[in-house]
Amino acid sequence: MRKRCAGLALAAVLLLSGCSGATGAAEVTVLGPWTGDEQVAFQRVLDGFTRETGIITRYQGTRAQNQVLRGDLQQGTPPDVAVLSNPAELAGYARSGQLEPLNGVLGAEATAAYSPQWLKLQQLGGDAVYTVAVKADLKSIVWYTPRSFPGPAPSTWDELLAASRQLSAAGQRPWCLGMGAPPNSGFPGTDWLEDILLHRAGPQAYSSWAAGRLAWTDQAVVDAWRSWGALVLAPGAVRGGSTAALLTSFADAGRALFADPPGCALEHLGSFAIGGYTAVARPAGPPAPDRDFRFFPFPGSGDAGPSEVSADLAGMFHDTPAARRLMVYLAGEDGQRIWPSGGTTFSVHQRLLGQDVYRSDVARRIATTLAKGTDLCFDASDVMPSAMTSAFYQAVLEYLAHPDRLDTLLAELEQVRRGIGHEQWLDLPC
Repeated sequence: MRKRCAGLALAAVLLLSGCSGATGAAEVTVLGPWTGDEQVAFQRVLDGFTRETGIITRYQGTRAQNQVLRGDLQQGTPPDVAVLSNPAELAGYARSGQLEPLNGVLGAEATAAYSPQWLKLQQLGGDAVYTVAVKADLKSIVWYTPRSFPGPAPSTWDELLAASRQLSAAGQRPWCLGMGAPPNSGFPGTDWLEDILLHRAGPQAYSSWAAGRLAWTDQAVVDAWRSWGALVLAPGAVRGGSTAALLTSFADAGRALFADPPGCALEHLGSFAIGGYTAVARPAGPPAPDRDFRFFPFPGSGDAGPSEVSADLAGMFHDTPAARRLMVYLAGEDGQRIWPSGGTTFSVHQRLLGQDVYRSDVARRIATTLAKGTDLCFDASDVMPSAMTSAFYQAVLEYLAHPDRLDTLLAELEQVRRGIGHEQWLDLPC
């Protein structure tokens, strides 16, 4: 009966899309940020959709997806579905009517498996649902290897600073740090500053700052920058120093955790770091979570404290029957299960938590916080308007190169904030 229903549904889709068995199958075009191994992983999701529906997918992967989408929209040839990591960009498209609402597309069953906070995010600050979280990452974590850092895990900022100094005094380099991420170089530094502000000034100040209501020259923001500098700009704190951090790719910095001897002991990077860690080639085999690497919550957060998160959000830019079917699939249990099964990617679909999808304690802890966390704050640089985000990235790079220019850099960032219209900011309270 189920196969027959699926066949009838597909026949309806083909009829509505103007396709038939004689003229070819229905198609849906998808723009996304994933290339390389990530593209291969996402293609498995799309292949699952094709097996279930018979609808062909045409995927374009690029790290410059924001720029490509803008160009496609200007030419009147948008993809059917696009995946972006910046909710502010998507909110702008929703306001302009270029992003299609999904209230009539996603049924109650598709949304019931998401927490109220994730549903609110997928509404982009409005009343309608506009997006689906394809995957998510937990940012408020610090990675370590038991070999280099036996513990105990710091629970406050002062304890983290003391642990860093103790490692330096013992002849170890405490921190792996890499800023390279073209075209978004500097983003690992923004993650640092966001976490410090969130956990030292609190969610209310963080939300006001992310929404453009708190000045960059506010003392809470200044203190966050100075605190980060006190940690990573201290002599011997970063492998190779700040110059090396500016020249090192974020994807390569953490490999030093597993060198012999280790090149650094700790790394602050989102949960996506697992994919890079498990790809490190070693004579003893690739590192494995739990055994070779673990994490502790960013000091001040704790298991029940606030957590910074990010997500890749799919939106529908061309309303077709095939695009609707894909959005339902991406939001549903079957589509959400495929990618996390590799152990390096995470869903916010709550029904996956008890299905043996996440095989390590590391993965289960991250997935549980993402899906069931009640105090989640979206990555501020992803929420800010693109002009503010770009200036933030650049300021991080300049600060590492010239920390004595901090006051000037913050004044310049404040000028950018003041030049952005109120309507361009997205308010997503924690």
